[in-house]
Parts: sequence; C-alpha cells; structure tokens
Amino acid sequence: MNKDISEVNENKEEKQAEASLHPEPVNQSVPEAEQKALRKKKGAERREYEKRARGSLSAYMNWPIWVSIGLLVLCAAITAVDWVAGGIASVICIVIVLILVGLTLYYYRRVSSDMVTFGAGYAQIQKQLLQEMNVPYAVTDEKGYLIWMNSAFKEIAKTEIRGHRNLTSLFPDIHRKYPKNGEPMVIHSSYQDRKYQVTIKGVALQDIVTSVLDTGEHESLSPQMYAVYLYDETEMLACKQQIEDEKLVTALIYLDNYDEALDSIEEVRKTLLIALIDRQINKYINSYQGVIQRLENDKYFAIFTYKHLLEMQENHFSLIEDVKKVNIGNTTAVTISMGLGVNGGSYTKDYEYARAAIDMALGRGGDQVVLKNKDNITYYGGKAENQGKNTRVKARVKAQALRELIESADDVLIMGHHISDADCIGAAAGIYRAAVFSRKRAHIVLDTVSNNIKPLIERFKNNPDYEPDLFINNSAAFGKIHHGTLLVVVDNNRASYSECPGLVNLARNVVVIDHHRQTKDYIENTVLSYVEPYASSASEMVSEILQYYDEDIRLKPTDSEALYAGIVVDTNNFMNKTGVRTFEAAAFLRRNGADVTRVRKLFRDDMSDYKAKAEVVRSMEVFMGCYAISVCPAAMTQSPTVIAAQAANELLGIQNIKASFVLTDYDHQIYISARSIDELNVQVIMEKLGGGGHLSVAGAQLKDTTVEQAKTLLKEVLKQQKDIVPAK
Repeated sequence: MNKDISEVNENKEEKQAEASLHPEPVNQSVPEAEQKALRKKKGAERREYEKRARGSLSAYMNWPIWVSIGLLVLCAAITAVDWVAGGIASVICIVIVLILVGLTLYYYRRVSSDMVTFGAGYAQIQKQLLQEMNVPYAVTDEKGYLIWMNSAFKEIAKTEIRGHRNLTSLFPDIHRKYPKNGEPMVIHSSYQDRKYQVTIKGVALQDIVTSVLDTGEHESLSPQMYAVYLYDETEMLACKQQIEDEKLVTALIYLDNYDEALDSIEEVRKTLLIALIDRQINKYINSYQGVIQRLENDKYFAIFTYKHLLEMQENHFSLIEDVKKVNIGNTTAVTISMGLGVNGGSYTKDYEYARAAIDMALGRGGDQVVLKNKDNITYYGGKAENQGKNTRVKARVKAQALRELIESADDVLIMGHHISDADCIGAAAGIYRAAVFSRKRAHIVLDTVSNNIKPLIERFKNNPDYEPDLFINNSAAFGKIHHGTLLVVVDNNRASYSECPGLVNLARNVVVIDHHRQTKDYIENTVLSYVEPYASSASEMVSEILQYYDEDIRLKPTDSEALYAGIVVDTNNFMNKTGVRTFEAAAFLRRNGADVTRVRKLFRDDMSDYKAKAEVVRSMEVFMGCYAISVCPAAMTQSPTVIAAQAANELLGIQNIKASFVLTDYDHQIYISARSIDELNVQVIMEKLGGGGHLSVAGAQLKDTTVEQAKTLLKEVLKQQKDIVPAK
C-alpha cells in the first residue's frame, strides 16, 4: 500500500515540477543571501505541504485498521461482562474484520490506479490547455532561440522549428539582452502587418531544481529561460488612431490687412476682391471636409479633424500663399493669419487655445499659422515682410489706456531688456516723461550699463530735468516695488530677457510695449499689451503714444534725442524697417528739440570698437555661398554684443551675402546677432535656436555652450532652410 501511495506522491511531484516551469521570477536586485533564505523558506513550506497531503491520504486509506481495532476493544469489553455474549461478539467482529480486509485489498489497487490515471490525465489536460490557449505563448533560452511554443504562437510564427529560429528574427525591435531583474520587459513590435505587444518574463530554473533535488547542492546552478507572451493590439491601435484622427481642431482665420487691401483697389472691384478671398478660404477648408463660418468681414471660424490638420501641415498651410495670389488690381497683397487649438480636452478649451494662437499670430506680425497644442506652440509661415498700417487709431487707444493706468498707480517702474541699447533707453525715457507729466514718481531699472549707451546715460546725469535716482539697479527695484506699482516693460516681451526677470513675477500690474514678434514664453496676464511687429522700434511706438497721451505734454530735448537715437539704432540710420509712421515719429521728435548732430556724436566708435568690427569682417566665413558667419572677439571691446550687431549690418553690404550671423561670447553666454535684407527670414532661424526678433533683424542667446558648438548648431539650422537656394 505504502509503495503505491509513494508512486502517487511521486506522480504529484512530477506534476508540480512541470507546473513550476513558469514560477515567479527571482528579483535579482535582492542580495544573494536573502534570495537563498527565501528559497529555503519556500522549500520548507513545500515539504510541509507535501507531508500534510501524504498524511491525509494515508489516514483515509487506513480507516479499516482503526475500525478493526475499535471492534476488538468492543469485544474485549463485552467479554469482561459476559463470556457468552463476548464470544458471540468476537465471532461477529472477526467476520466483519475479514470482510473489511477483503474489501480493502480489493479496492486499494483500483483506487491507486484511478488516482494515477487521474494525475496523468490532469497533467495532460494542463498541457493541452496550454497548447490550445488563445494567447500566443512560447519559451526561449538566454540567447532568444525558441524552445517551445503553443499552437497560437506557431500560427503567428508560421514555423515548427523550435531550436533554430531566434525570437529577434520575428521581432527585430526586441533587444538581445533580456531582463535580468525579474521585471517583465514589454516591447511593441510588428510582424507580417500585425502589431503586437511582446511581454518577456524571466523564469529561473533554480526553483525547478529546488523542487526536484530538495538539497542545497544546486545553489550554484541558475540556468535562465524566458516566457514570451504575444498580445495582438492591431485592432486596438487602429481604434485609438481613428479616435485620434477624428479629434476636432478649432481654427480662427483673420485677414491681416483687410482695410488696407480694400483701400488699394477701385471701389467697383472691392466686392469682387472680398468674394474671391472668401471663396479661396471656403474652398480650402471644404477640401479638408471642414466646416467654416464667417463671423465678420475679416474673421472666420472653422473646425476640421486632426487627420486633416496633419495633411495641412504636410502642405505647409498652402492657404497662406493662395490668398496672397488673389490680385485683381489691388496694390496690397492680402495676407491671413490662422490660430489653431487642439488637445484641450474639451471644445471650449480648444477654442481658448485657438484664441490664444490667433493673438500670438497677430502679435508676431500676421501672415502665419500658429498651432497651440496644450503647452506646445508651433509656427508656420511668417515669411512675408510686415506691412505697417498708416492709421494710428490703435496708438491713440493704447495711449489713453496707458494714461489711465499710470494715473491710477502709486508709482511707476520702467524696465527694458538685458544689456540695454539706445532703443530701450529711449523708450524708457519717453514713458518716464509721461509718468512725470501725470505727477507720478518713476524710475528706470538699469543694472548693467554697456559701453555703447554710456554717452546717452551721461546726458541724464546731473540734469535738473531729471531726478538723481532716475536709474536704479535691480536690488533697489526690488525694494521699491509694491502692490500699487505699475511696471512698464519696453522693447521686450519676454520675462527671461528683461533686465530684472523677478520684477515681472512680483508686479501686479504689467504693461508691455514692444516691436518684436511674440514667442511662446511672452509675458502673460498684462493689464496692457501693445506689441506691433511692423514698427521699426519701441522708440517709434512710444513717440506715437506721447503724441496722444495729452496735447499739453512737452518733451525735454534729452527725451527727444534719446527717442530719436533709439529709432536711428534700430533702423540702421533709417535703412531698415522704416515706414511713413517712422518718419512722422522722427519729425515729431525734431519738433520737440532733438538735435540730429548731437545724436550722431553719441554713436561715434572708439578705436577698440572699430578694430573689433574690422576683425569680424576679416574673419568672416561664407557658408553655403550666401551666409556670412563670423565671431566678434569679446576681449577687444567693452560692448561685444552691440559691436556684433553693428558688424552683422556691415556684412550685409558684401555682394551675394543674403544673411549675416555674428557670434560673441559675453557674460557666460553665446550671443548671436542675425541680419538679412529681404531674402531670408532670420527670425525663424533664431527661434529654432531659442531666440526671436524680426524678419530681417533677430538674435538668440545660448547657454552652456561654446562659440564653436554654437556655430555648428547654427550651420545645422541653416542647412535645413528651404527658403533660399545657395549661390553657386
């Protein structure tokens, strides 16, 4: 009997060993001593379980013995009372015991045989279930060769070869170095036009050896196998892609120069021009199965799916160029701006994104598409020169709004960008004069005085028309700002580029007056934002504001000359970005006492600066036949960034040079000054390097890099430009 029971138990152990082919993986991050203790504990628990199972089976099979003993005790008790009754009971007990023995001998072998048959059948069922399991399942060795696979895996692999086909030949995305720490490795791959999630889990064979040997001699043996599961995610990914493609995109389309275009055409053709533009926009949106609604004469609202947005991106939003081609005699080409919002989580949020995007597009000068995808902002277009508007209605409105803000404030702080230039100081001086006119105390935040603006700053010192503490440093500015302070940021719309970025975060009321295109990190939550990229300079914008601030305001000669100097610097002596309003602003300043001769003397170079510019020209490198790249030596001048900008302008005078880039290492940063005439949008190039600016005047600042590394990055960006064909 015990022999048969032993056979049954051995059969159970074999099944347990077979079932343990896929135990939980050993965590290799646990120290080896702890792993060894854990394995011993598991072995003790397994032996205890087997002992209990063996005892239960033996107790069940030996019940006739216990019954026989009980009958014998009963017979002995009866005999002690009555010999006759005891004899009869003994005969009956002997008969019952003989019957029990016979039945036990008769049924024991049959029970043992049935248990063995059941165990074998159970193991076969397990194997069959694993073989026919719908989830593709396979086992590989340490090198990835397939050792065993079920029917579902064979159907995918299309092979019966087990030891000669590597898993990486089926799924090349799988790394040959499989996981060793017990954590499953999940890889998404494809095979024969189907997409799978491949899960690989390590199986340590030492656990199997432990269950078989039950000794400590196998501790050094740790062969490794891997269980591989495949999950077909083709349909799921297709559904996810369909959901992604069908997301709605909100779009706002504005005509940038609607009034100007109509003014440039005969009265009888205005209706036709409007109709042609409207037809072009509707045709474009309808071609992408979108819905469009005209809100105003120059504004449209449209929605379409995300799938079609991707198609628009591939075509670089051809609507921008298509609208420009509409010409029936109008001397001014019509340009449009688009603001797109997507992935906001709701239609309301998408619309808010679209509104923010269209404001960004208009703030950057129009003629472009801005896509806002949550926190990511992408720009398209913006290659046309901004066209200035002759009307100054907006300047008048902004001037009145600024006056109300200044008069309601306790005091005013005026701040420009880091390493201030003449335009920055001129615009700040104009705002200072407006604040003084409104009887408000004002200060200009200036922490670093570069060499090029020292002559201009000296004009304000020891001048009775200005307070002695007109200019204050950053530390003093932090001590003066409070709840009622109005902070006016001029010639800059990015907090990170300002003279003192911390002030922007502390100020409750912030005003921005700038002529640079906005970028994604522009100053938000302003009480007044006046950003006009078509303006030549911030000094021009402030000059217009002063004309409408109050008719009784009078500028001091130093104010006028500072503003005039700002215009001269940013227009390169009225040669770049000048329009009608630029000369009108200059005329206003001349009437208020600006002396052109004194302004010219402010910008005379000393010998070291002149030599630095000459060195920039001498060391110039012509890249791709049309780009001038050079480096301004910071050691030769006290104002390397200014000299670099001036030298970049000089390089444009060389024949066949369509854009110039001058780099300089200053204050642990690499400054890049970019200039062009009309053949390349340097603002787009500088944005790719983290900077910004205008179509023809731009710049960037690179941290944690060297001049050579910055030059390499610049060349990589230039190689990607498709706007221009290099000269041969």
